[in-house]
Amino acid sequence: GYTPQFKGLEALYERYRERGLQVIGFASDDFRQEAKDEEKAAEVCYVNYGVSFDMYAQVHVRGADAHPLFRELARQSEAPGWNFYKYLVDREGKVVAAFPSGTAPEDKALRAAIEKLL
Repeated sequence: GYTPQFKGLEALYERYRERGLQVIGFASDDFRQEAKDEEKAAEVCYVNYGVSFDMYAQVHVRGADAHPLFRELARQSEAPGWNFYKYLVDREGKVVAAFPSGTAPEDKALRAAIEKLL
């Protein structure tokens, strides 16, 4: 349902990367996603949507098995409720904003938060 957001995330990355924005994605099988392996997830991201930002191997993002990065994000903010949850993290590693999956990359509040952070 949210995979079309890859296009918008890529557009954000293209627009702001020269100013320091890094977009990184993590595949996770915690939310009943369609792509069950890394190869399939990579095809969706890179081939179907032309993503050029970094995508990492599947990790757990919630619960006791959550990757340490996501445990820290949850500690500072909250655990992701679903795929395409977005965190804005400053250069010191502090979560400055979090946006639920339904927040599109084109959302004015998300863009304003990025502008303020950069």
